[in-house]
Amino acid sequence: MKEIIQICEDKINVSPKKIIPLNGGDINQVFKVELNNQNLVIKLNKSKDLTQLFEKEKKGLELLSQSNFIIPKPHLYGTYKSCDYMFMDYIETGRNLNWGDFGEKLAQLHQIKGKHFGLDHDNYIGSLMQVNEQCNEWSDFYTNHRLLALTAKARDQGVFERKHCLFVEKLCQKLNELIPACDPSLIHGDLWSGNLLADKSGQPVLIDPAVYYGHPEMDWAMLSLFGKYPEEAMINYQNIKPLEKGLGERIDIHQLYPLLVHLILFGRGYLSGILSTLKKYT
Repeated sequence: MKEIIQICEDKINVSPKKIIPLNGGDINQVFKVELNNQNLVIKLNKSKDLTQLFEKEKKGLELLSQSNFIIPKPHLYGTYKSCDYMFMDYIETGRNLNWGDFGEKLAQLHQIKGKHFGLDHDNYIGSLMQVNEQCNEWSDFYTNHRLLALTAKARDQGVFERKHCLFVEKLCQKLNELIPACDPSLIHGDLWSGNLLADKSGQPVLIDPAVYYGHPEMDWAMLSLFGKYPEEAMINYQNIKPLEKGLGERIDIHQLYPLLVHLILFGRGYLSGILSTLKKYT
């Protein structure tokens, strides 16, 4: 707490009235800072391996702010002694998410188009560097900068075998047949339930982006990886931006990327899900 007081006094010239811990995931410490005339969130990270983490997050939030979602506005970021920090708006949260509104807003987000798949800069998904080198085709991007890149990393870490890498290569050769073609859409990139909040009125709020221009089905795949969403969300989405039929049959292909991320970050507990999908397609 003392460190937060020092950062506030040194960087924004205000001494906080109250500091309240918030859920921050596995990477950052997150606190609500109550000031005289406003409340802010401060995120802290002391890892020397995550350089530019908050700079990339700020860029991601700014990209998402083009959408109709509620996005916390990022403010000052930097380094204080050995601690990286970022201030952003505090949004008071509620419990009852308006899923119909979420579906509409996600469709509107995915209508924001890019010229290429990828992004003009790399960023992070969790604590893992996410390479966003731009490609003209989704299959090329997903093959080279998502699946093959991460299987190589997992192999080097000893959590993936060479024969499994060959399974991934075989799947990648079939991507054009298995995944419908699309234009590059702006996606959140890490849209699991912990990064989707509701404000006090139930309106959807997005945090912790891993943005790039990708296949819109990737956000739905991430959202359904560790839970379920109400049918209303998809119905409202499809009314605005219809998806090709058969999403449920191919969604596990999109889920390979976040599963590989989890395999690298958290270990072999995620290996069986990956191998199950690979066996299905190879």
